[in-house]
Amino acid sequence: MYILLAGLNHRTAPVEIREKLAIADSELGKAYKYFGANEAIEGTIILTTCNRTEIYAATRNIDEGQKVLRQYFRDYAGFDEAALDKYFYLPNCNDAILHLFRVVSGLDSMILGETEILGQVKEAYQHAIEAEASDNVLNALFQKAIYIGKKVRTETEIDQHSLSVGHVAVQLAGEALGNLADKTVLVIGAGRMGEITARNLMANGVKTVLVSNRSYDKAADMARNLNGRAIRLDQITEELTAADIVISCTGASHYVIRPDRVADILESRQGKPILMIDIAVPRDIDPALQEIAGVQILDIDDLQGVVDANYEQRLKASIAAEDIIRQELEEFDQWLGSLCVVPVITALQEHGKMITNIEVKKAFNKLGTVTEQEERIINSMAQAITNQLLKGPIVNLKQMAASDEGHSYAKMVKNLFGLDVNIEETTEFGNYKTGDQGQ
Repeated sequence: MYILLAGLNHRTAPVEIREKLAIADSELGKAYKYFGANEAIEGTIILTTCNRTEIYAATRNIDEGQKVLRQYFRDYAGFDEAALDKYFYLPNCNDAILHLFRVVSGLDSMILGETEILGQVKEAYQHAIEAEASDNVLNALFQKAIYIGKKVRTETEIDQHSLSVGHVAVQLAGEALGNLADKTVLVIGAGRMGEITARNLMANGVKTVLVSNRSYDKAADMARNLNGRAIRLDQITEELTAADIVISCTGASHYVIRPDRVADILESRQGKPILMIDIAVPRDIDPALQEIAGVQILDIDDLQGVVDANYEQRLKASIAAEDIIRQELEEFDQWLGSLCVVPVITALQEHGKMITNIEVKKAFNKLGTVTEQEERIINSMAQAITNQLLKGPIVNLKQMAASDEGHSYAKMVKNLFGLDVNIEETTEFGNYKTGDQGQ
């Protein structure tokens, strides 16, 4: 069994490309059905955040599996082969596993060591389980990844003094508007990210918080938590007259704030500064609004430029994190490789014993009466010859177990020796244990 990965992130593609492939929660079911209907894919888990869209898949055929993943991106977002080659990564099996372990540990995040990604990986895994889209191999992979994410944060200081999107928003707001005291912030989208950002702004002097959401009840709940005021979506336009900061993070697939709705209101401010922080992917705020005097728009990619005073400290901790990941990766690779290799090795050894016993019995029949010592010597010699003949294939098979060719080598050995073992069945029921089962 092989683990495939296809995706793009903030390092490989700008937000205007990433937003084309952002898969909303409401679209996950359709995506899982797409992969579930393809025989080349055994299981799928989709990880989608504002900074990445990654599809992890289990397959028995690498080439066919990768074709399915590439075709999905072409169908879903209309990417051609040139765009796939430019923005996407499709690593080999081992590198795909390593990538997930680094992602969940915060080593591949825009903000080194950030903690939100661990929760996002958990949610992705849970969604796949609920959709019955995963399989035993991917279950083991994500349980292991979640275990590693916790272990890295427990045994290193990678998440100590880490910046969050909320902290970055405060820093950017301060740079753009100066003193934040008595400023008014309008939060569009009643999700966790918007609330965290609003709380950070309030901790730095913002006094008035307005919350708007497609569901007014959710907006009201969040407003109560922030001692703010809920407004309906159709009231956003008039509230922009007094707002100093807008934080938008909805799950909409289109611009929520666009010129045909708010341009007149923003122009009526006559150049009074307003900072719009768009942390949604796809983006909520039409960049064209920035042409209006006083309007400054920052999207998720603009957060990368913020100076992080504690970066060097966390960078040192990341070295220890990489060591933990390497150790856990080696263990997982051995388990994954064993799914197809161990049954073949066992069958090969049994096959060798059977041939040895048959030939030794023939030899004794021809020799007639032999002493006990002679019998022991003959048995020992026959077994030693068999072991030496099989040693090379077994050692090489173990070495190839974790590679992309492991399954092919196992099948080759099976066919060469005529072994009675079903590799396809044995790989399906592999079981793997982590320290806390990823809970």
